[in-house]
Amino acid sequence: MHIQEWLETVPAVAVYLLVGGVIGLESLGIPLPGEIVLVSATLLAATQDHINPYVLGACAITGAIVGDSIGYMIGRKGGQPLLDWLGRKFPKHFGPDHVATAERSFHKWGMWAVFFGRFIAFLRIFAGPLAGVLKMPYWKFLIANVLGGIVWAGGTVAVIYTVGKVAEDWIKKFSYVGLAAAVVFGLGSLLVMRLRAKKAAAKRAEAEAEAAVAGPGAERPAAEPVAVND
Repeated sequence: MHIQEWLETVPAVAVYLLVGGVIGLESLGIPLPGEIVLVSATLLAATQDHINPYVLGACAITGAIVGDSIGYMIGRKGGQPLLDWLGRKFPKHFGPDHVATAERSFHKWGMWAVFFGRFIAFLRIFAGPLAGVLKMPYWKFLIANVLGGIVWAGGTVAVIYTVGKVAEDWIKKFSYVGLAAAVVFGLGSLLVMRLRAKKAAAKRAEAEAEAAVAGPGAERPAAEPVAVND
């Protein structure tokens, strides 16, 4: 069976549930390729008439908002021990340097970190739980969460679907190329954040080395966590 014929047999409901579920779990704090799944499903909608792009976008937006909200509640209840547990469970995503990079973004940008974090694979995983841990007021988080979910998920579906319809014949002939493009698109932002995390790790190692040279007398008590109010 040709890949295009096989794709025509995929139930639309299964695509909607997959997109909403994966994006929701990613927003909750579980490292999953939400952006790759969304882009791939939108390209599929552009070539398959039985998949409605409006329903697809609504499912993606709902998954993003609900997942982030649950992540916020979990972070609010779990606090710092939650981040420590996630660091042990997912060291490549929630290691100390990744957490430090995300915390700096939240302290600097406040609720805007939630909004713009939706467009960055790395921060998309952190946004909900970290906002809860840092005690960001829920109403501020909710506004940024809803707007970010609508703009990111709805905007991605609109743009990719439009491009997909224009290139529909080409995508039908080279479906695997379209999927590869979606993978590259999704991994790009993750690569940028990992490079930033490496820089943060280097700075932390340098600070620890300087503290070791200065001696124990130069150590300072750890600062109490600061709530995000902006």
